Amino acid sequence: MLDSTTTDSTRAVLSAFGEALEQGDIDRAVGMFADECYWRDLVTFTWNIKTVEGKEQVADMLRHQLATTRPRGWDLAEHEIPTEADGITTAWITFETDLARGYGLMRLKDGRIWTLLTSMVELKGHEEPRGFARPLGARHGAGKHRTTWKEEREAEERDLGYTKQPYVLIVGGGQGGIALGARLRQLGVPTIIVEKNDRPGDSWRNRYKSLCLHDPVWYDHLPYIKFPENWPVFSPKDKIGDWLEMYTKVMELNYWTRTTCKSARYDEAAKEWTVVVDRDGQEVTLKPKQLVLATGMSGKPNMPAFPGMEKFRGDQHHSSKHPGPDAYRGKKCVIVGSNNSAHDIAAALWEHDADVTMVQRSSTHIVRSDTLMEIGLGGLYSEEAVQNGMTTEKADLIFASIPYAILHEFQIPLYEQMKERDKAFYDGLEKAGFQLDWGADGSGLFMKYLRRGSGYYIDIGASQLIIDGQIKLAHGQVREVVEDGLILEDGTKLEADLIVYATGYGSMNGWAADLIGQDVADKVGKCWGLGSDTPKDPGPWEGEQRNMWKPTQQEGLWFHGGNLHQSRHYSQFLALQLKARMEGLPVEVYGLQTVHHLG
Repeated sequence: MLDSTTTDSTRAVLSAFGEALEQGDIDRAVGMFADECYWRDLVTFTWNIKTVEGKEQVADMLRHQLATTRPRGWDLAEHEIPTEADGITTAWITFETDLARGYGLMRLKDGRIWTLLTSMVELKGHEEPRGFARPLGARHGAGKHRTTWKEEREAEERDLGYTKQPYVLIVGGGQGGIALGARLRQLGVPTIIVEKNDRPGDSWRNRYKSLCLHDPVWYDHLPYIKFPENWPVFSPKDKIGDWLEMYTKVMELNYWTRTTCKSARYDEAAKEWTVVVDRDGQEVTLKPKQLVLATGMSGKPNMPAFPGMEKFRGDQHHSSKHPGPDAYRGKKCVIVGSNNSAHDIAAALWEHDADVTMVQRSSTHIVRSDTLMEIGLGGLYSEEAVQNGMTTEKADLIFASIPYAILHEFQIPLYEQMKERDKAFYDGLEKAGFQLDWGADGSGLFMKYLRRGSGYYIDIGASQLIIDGQIKLAHGQVREVVEDGLILEDGTKLEADLIVYATGYGSMNGWAADLIGQDVADKVGKCWGLGSDTPKDPGPWEGEQRNMWKPTQQEGLWFHGGNLHQSRHYSQFLALQLKARMEGLPVEVYGLQTVHHLG
């Protein structure tokens, strides 16, 4: 039997909240929130990705935005029934503003709003052509000199960037740029994606040959076209590369391969960029209104500068340039670093009979893949979740609905379960000398990723090699590189024929410095991180990912990146922000991020 009491009481709260907002009664609306409360908005109210925390911040946001957004039509989502568990009522909701339709998730505690997620679904009058509005494709009837779909696509590819300018230029054609390009295509925003490689997907194909996704397939879908039901749980890199190449073609993206950006500058008066690119040897000048750097979290390698590197007689390279293990059979291989890439490369080298030593410079969080899938992801992204009616879109919004300020509280119990379940595994690693951590507050992998984008390994086999002594361990910082290896700070010498620097990647605003200038990179500030005041994520508290998928301090400059999940989910909201600007809609940004760190 359906709980009509919960439904009725939830609808009453929602109705009263909507009525207060429609009447402009901010005090009444704010009074419906709990003392501890969080409102996370994905574009609908703030034209930003912004979380306001506490009644005072909620009130401030409404004072600035309520009159221009004019929200109304608050209701429970169709076919969704509020649920109650542990004193928390959870309800899917719909609403609209003057310019958009929205969808959200509300949690009530003691009858008051504890967390509220509001997300923009579509702009009124600028909806995607889907469902009953899908394109006809064929042109029935007769007419002279009609063009075919193929001829129209060829004309677009010939003209865009030459006789016609794109509204958006996306630099970087990996999963982020491709997902965003697909969203913009459906919204009718003229867009060019530029990519330095020969083919879409090469950013995956060119990585070390053993690379597979560490996230499961249910977490990794792209917009519009999901992976087939027989797609492997963990995708090999070349398979992902082929999928991305197929996707760019069938989604009709204007994708320029073998293209590099030489310079970019913004004209404040004309409100447009001048971007000079080299397209397969030809210099082309583009004039987009919006520039998106989608070079990714793993876009700009951190290559160390240890004393003596020029003396080394063997091979040395960053992990992003590692060709694979084939050439190193029987060789002494040293890997500086102990996160995902370091483990993957070490295991592949061991499989090819290399002598492998991993240099651990700081502690690493490790979680076994099957445990992470079951405990960490299973409720939202798994076959069981799908069978229980969970969709990718709902899973994304549920995950997005938990404010970053309290997300660690949800994560800590999960990682305590993992620690207990795999106690023998962790005991073995510690006995082997591996330095483990569980994040600054025990909140594990997801919080480490959101805060710093590094410091972890999802174990798919390399940890057992460390436990068994097949991959040797050394600890400490590198003092210098010598002709036949390297020397650590404690004087330990590690002989090597190969040194792999698995030393991570820099902030994405480094690409802005290279392309536009250090002044713009400094104006924008550090990308990624929450301001949690934990290692590599300095405070003050930001409440959202710095500079990602939202307006920056440099007009017309945007950053898009992250894993496949984030590329899929946040491309929707970035695309809507760009579309609104192209259409000249009245965009009033609330809470533009203040810059506290330069990179």
